[in-house]
Formats: sequence, C-alpha cells, structure tokens
Amino acid sequence: MKVPVKWLKDYVNIDIPAKELGDRLTLSGSKVEEVVTTGDEIKNVVTGKIIKIEPHPDADKLVVCQVDIGKEDPIQIVTAATNMKEQDIVPVALHGSTLNGGMKIKKGKLRGILSNGMFCSEEELGIAGDKPVYGLMILPQDTPIGKDIKQVLEMESSIIDFEITSNRPDCLSVIGIARETAATLNTKYNMPDVTYSESESEKTENTLKVDIEDALCKRYIAKEIKNVKVEQSPGWMQERLLEAGVRPINNIVDITNFVMLELGQPMHAYDIRQIKSNNIVVKRAENGEKFTTLDGEERELDDSILTIRDGSTAIGIAGIMGGLDSEVKNDTTHIVFECANFDGTNIRVSSQKLAIRTEASSRFEKDIDPNLAKLAMDRACHLIEELNAGEIIGENIDIYNERVEPHYVEVDSKWINSFLGTDISKEDMVNYLDRLELNTGLNGDVLKIYVPTFRSDINIREDVAEEVARIYGYGKVPSTMIESVSTKGGKNPKQKMDDKLIDILIGSGLNQSISYSFYSKKVFDKICLPEDSSLRNVVSIKNPLGEDYSIMRTTTIPSMMEALSRNYSRNNKFVRLFEIGKTYIPGKDLSKLPVENNIVAIGMYGKADYFDLKGVVENILDNLKINNFSFKRESENPSFHPGKTASLFIKKNLVGVIGEIHPSVTDNYGIDERCYLAELNLDLLYKYADSDIKYKPLPKFPAVSRDIAILVDKDILVQDIEEVILKKGGNMVENIKLFDVYTGKQVEDGKKSIAYSISYRVENKTLTDKEVNKVHEKILKSLENKFGAKLR
Repeated sequence: MKVPVKWLKDYVNIDIPAKELGDRLTLSGSKVEEVVTTGDEIKNVVTGKIIKIEPHPDADKLVVCQVDIGKEDPIQIVTAATNMKEQDIVPVALHGSTLNGGMKIKKGKLRGILSNGMFCSEEELGIAGDKPVYGLMILPQDTPIGKDIKQVLEMESSIIDFEITSNRPDCLSVIGIARETAATLNTKYNMPDVTYSESESEKTENTLKVDIEDALCKRYIAKEIKNVKVEQSPGWMQERLLEAGVRPINNIVDITNFVMLELGQPMHAYDIRQIKSNNIVVKRAENGEKFTTLDGEERELDDSILTIRDGSTAIGIAGIMGGLDSEVKNDTTHIVFECANFDGTNIRVSSQKLAIRTEASSRFEKDIDPNLAKLAMDRACHLIEELNAGEIIGENIDIYNERVEPHYVEVDSKWINSFLGTDISKEDMVNYLDRLELNTGLNGDVLKIYVPTFRSDINIREDVAEEVARIYGYGKVPSTMIESVSTKGGKNPKQKMDDKLIDILIGSGLNQSISYSFYSKKVFDKICLPEDSSLRNVVSIKNPLGEDYSIMRTTTIPSMMEALSRNYSRNNKFVRLFEIGKTYIPGKDLSKLPVENNIVAIGMYGKADYFDLKGVVENILDNLKINNFSFKRESENPSFHPGKTASLFIKKNLVGVIGEIHPSVTDNYGIDERCYLAELNLDLLYKYADSDIKYKPLPKFPAVSRDIAILVDKDILVQDIEEVILKKGGNMVENIKLFDVYTGKQVEDGKKSIAYSISYRVENKTLTDKEVNKVHEKILKSLENKFGAKLR
C-alpha cells in the first residue's frame, strides 16, 4: 500500500525524514518495501531576483544578468533566455548544483564572460508535465529570495510503500499507518472530521429499502445524497489520490476512493436512477448470469458470487466492482452511498474466479472491521458537505445483524518478560499497549487489555507479547538460550554422505546441476521408452504450472538430457554435469505416498567416452569403500546404446546403469555429440558404503611381480578375467593391473591380447619363486579352461 507522507502528516506530527520514518516503522513491525522521494536530485537551486540585464559584448543572443540570491553581493548569470525582465524572480542553479535527470551545473565562461550558474525552466526542475515549455520559470513577485526552490515549490514529496500482512487489515489505510506512526514515535494522532449536517425532514428509509438475503453480507449501510453536483475534485484531493496511485475521476467517485484509502473501508456510489425498484437486495447471483462491470467487461457469474441487486437485477458484484449502468455520470443529481462489510473468504474466491482484483476486494478479503462502515459513511458525508457536492438526506439505513464487539485479553506481565527474555516494567508495558489503543489496566502483575474491534489479530497472550516487543524495540530484546529444550545441531548421516559425494564428483571434474522434480509425459517418447514401460506409471500433479511440469519424474534421464541439451545449444563444447535428486515411483494404492528414491545422475559430452564415465563411477565406489561391485552388459535399456552400456551391481542388487545414450535420444534433444550418462541409486550406494577407516601396517616383506599377456576372444570381459585371477590367486594376489589391450595385425581376427601385471605378497614371509610359480600356473590354467586363453 502506497502512503504519501504529506497525507500522513495531516493526522500525525512527523518531524523526521521519510527514510528514517520508514526505517523506524519497519523496526516496529510495519514492513516498508520502499521509500520514494521526488525532487531528491534537485540540489543547490535557489530563488533569485534579476536586478540588472545587459547585452553580452560578444554575443547577440546572450545577455548578462546580475542576480540577488539573498547574499551581500549579487552573482552574475549569462543566459540566452528572453522571457524574463528586471525584477523578475526565477530559479537559479548555482555552482555545483544538480538538476532533473542528474545534470550538474558548474560555473564557467560564455564567450569570455563568467557565468556563476544558470536560470531554470520547469523542465529543468522536472515539473513541466506533458506541456511544452518556452523560456524560464517566472515565480510570483512575493516569493522570498535565496530560498531552496524545493521548499518554495513544495517539490519534496515522499511516498512509503508498505507490505501489509493479511492479519493487519487495519493498516490498509492512511489512518491505520498514522496510528502505527504515532505509537512508534510516541506521539498522538488525530482522526479526520466526520461531522456533517443532514436534512431533518427527509429520511433515506422513506424512499429506499434494503434487504440482506445472505449471511455473507455482515453489514450494509445506505445513505442518499440529493442535488448532487458532479464536477472535478479540489486540487488537494486529487493530489492525495494521485500520490497514492489512484486516478481522480470526479468529486463523488473521488470521495469514495479517498475514504477507502483514508479509513480502509471501501465504498460505492450508485446513481439512484438505476435503482428503479427503490429496493436494494444483497443476494447471490444465478448460475450463468451475465453481468457487465464498470470496466466494460461482460462476466459470467454463478451462485457462489454475492451481488448487489436492484430488486432482481444485478447492479454490482459485492465487495469487488460495481456495474457499468450504475456508475455516477456527469448528469447524475441523486446518489446512494453504499458502505458495507462482506465475508472475506467469499470475496477472495469470487475475485479469483472472475479474475478481478481491485482496491476494494484486496481489503474485504482480509476481513475488515464491520464497525468501520459507520465511520466511513460519516466521513463521506462530511466531505460531501465540505466540497458542497450535494445535500445529505437524514438517517442511514443500517442493517447489522451480528454485531462485532471488543473483547478482553489478560496476561501476566512476568510471563511476557519470561517469554521475551526481557526485563520490562509492567508500567512500561501498559504505556506501549496504550500507544496502540489497546487500553490496558493493571490488576497486580496482570495486564487486562481492552482489544478494539479493528485489532482482530489479538486473541492470545503471545499476541500481546508481540505488541509489547515491537514497540519496546526488537533490537533491544536480548538473545537468550531456549530453556528446557536440549538441541544439538548438525547434519544427519545422509546429508553427510551427500556432501561427501558432491566433493567426490566435483573433484572428478564435474559441475552440479539442479532441475525440477517434475516434467511432461512427452519426455518418455524423447528417451524412447516403450508404451508398456513401468516408468510411464507416474504421479500426476493436480495443479501444475503447465503441461511441461505436470507429472513427478520416475527417472532422471530426461532431466539430465535437458541440461546437456541446454548447454549444447549455448555452444558449450565440454560439459560434465551431475545432479542429486529424487524419483517418485507410485505404488498400487494411489492413496498412499509414492516411493521416493534418491538418485545421482551423471552426464557428459565433448572429448568423452564410456571409460571416462566409468572412471567417475569407479571413483565414487572407491571413495565410498564399496568393494563387492560388478558391471554387466546391458542391451535392453531403450535409452542407451545396446553395445556400450552396462548395469552396475553391488552383490546381487542392481544399483543403476551407465553408458552411451542411444543416438535416437540425442537426436531428439538436438545434440550432435555422443552423450554418456549414469543413473545410480544413492540409497543402495549409501547402504553398502563403508565409513570406517581401517589401517594396517606397511608390509615387511617384498612383493613379487609377474606379467602375463594372453589371447582371448574379443567378447570376453576384462572384469571376468580379473575375477578368475583374484579367485585362484587367493590371499597371495595383492593386486592386479591391466596395462595393455591390443588388437591388430599380430593378433588373429576375433581375438584380443590382454596384458596384466600381477603382484604377489603375504604378510608373514618372503615368497619363493616356487610358491609364486605354483599359484601363477594355477591362474593360467584356469584362464585357459574357462576362456580358452593362450599365452602370447
């Protein structure tokens, strides 16, 4: 809500700058979004009287002026302006001044004659408006000399923009902010004048009838004004409205808007010619009913929307917007003021349904005080009288069935201090609460707070403690430990493992990627999933952001491919990414929550191959101290290349898949590069991770190394060969290292040469050649029997 400081000063004495006021109000609980001050950039511009004008000796279009700026000696200004004369008073920008748009003025010579500044026009001061400007700004003859132009023209205008929370509808008004300002500055504020005279011989109820047929209307006040004169509002009212962001229309409409902004109570004015039945009825609309609102839009209503009706015909949508035909026109002479209160939830729902959000609906939806309606009606009548805009007919029609009354809250002052960790005296607490109009009495240490109806947010002792704290000053409340609560900060085991995994992957040269946990069903076709794939069984989102985010993901492959595609489209040639996230697998019983699997996805392209990806995965396994793992060929996954893909197993548990993405999938994502991707189940990885660090002494006895090179069929896996070596070598094989794989002219077709270095060692003695040869021969024989291996 935008609150002009000038308007605020009508009700409360403010002697501090707007910026400081905004800061202090924020600290007392009224959140300030922004303080905007016009005229800030105009600096060092004063009023001056031209006492002498002479021609420039070297320029026909320039004149030299002597100017009195209220100091002992006049200053000299050289100008090309022609619309001034001697004794005129004009704005003078002195040396070092700043004008509209940030233009800086310095003294200098014009054709050899010193000029100590310049004269200003309205445009240079930023107050010209849309009209063209010719020549200097000439000020009235009674303007004081040597005064700051911003003070003379009242150019300084500050507007404070507040973010009002839903529990404080009383602050959606200038008076509400004035009340908070007075409490913050420890001063008084004044309520606006609501006195007026009305006809004693005429009564509104004699010519008009009001029926409330739905409990959604809590209160309805109607007041007739006759002999209305529709014209422009006075300048002061238009200025207030414009600064608050409301466009002036005419005096009658402006009064309703002025009262709404001033007191927080929306109002509406109906041309009585449109109430042909002389009967205003508040009831719900009919399903499918058409209605044209003030903005000229035809809208379809239903039976959940409350309307204001002329008998049976709708003339307004309650609390939101009036009808086009009932608006005040230039020839309107007789009006009805409506001041009502409606159910906030219904207004909110109806406003969203009709896609209309107005100043009125934004207040009603927060459940404003029904007792505010009478005050607002009186204020509107006072303004009618003040502006001589019409004659006020006697008495209101006021239907108020369930009256809202003030209530009391009692709280022990000692409890407040205990709750806040403060040592505030009970007398100071009474003072703080009284400043907020929460009239408070003392009964020993107990505070008895009288809560007015406009503070519906105060109901329990914690609410009272909050009011005390914000006026006392949040900055003064000491930091204290919570009593009787034992807390220990720190990360849980999974978070620690996640941190470790991130360090491993970043250390492997990857960058972390984050994506949404939902996407479109279309992605399943992009990754070539068959129609009967279980991954197409998804959890759908009831209120998605759009079709592209309509289901919870069951695999992270589309998310990673989308990230790779985005990088590829931006000409990133070398990409290494990983993402830690979740997949959501629905069960048979859809009423239960889906199974959430923690997943790590790794994707790469550019100077990469399968072994780069496999190396990253093995780095993870090594750092997590997972030993019992194996890779097996995978040819059935439709998203991956059938000849360059493997499944990862730990013991007999499938952990995930790694490999090259199928060319059809990369084409679907617009990537003209080979992409490599791994999708691993983190829950299983963490289950088999060994966080214990085990140490063993350095070996005392030397190792014996033997190299072997064998010929095997091309389709024999290195992993299978290594399993045989380790199994047959028993405890004597300390480690094995693959150092060569060769296929070429010296190897027959369909074969490959594989070379290993095998290290033998035991802890309790030095191995002899005989002992090593025995085991080595055993390994070679097993390789020959199982794989048909031959020594080269």
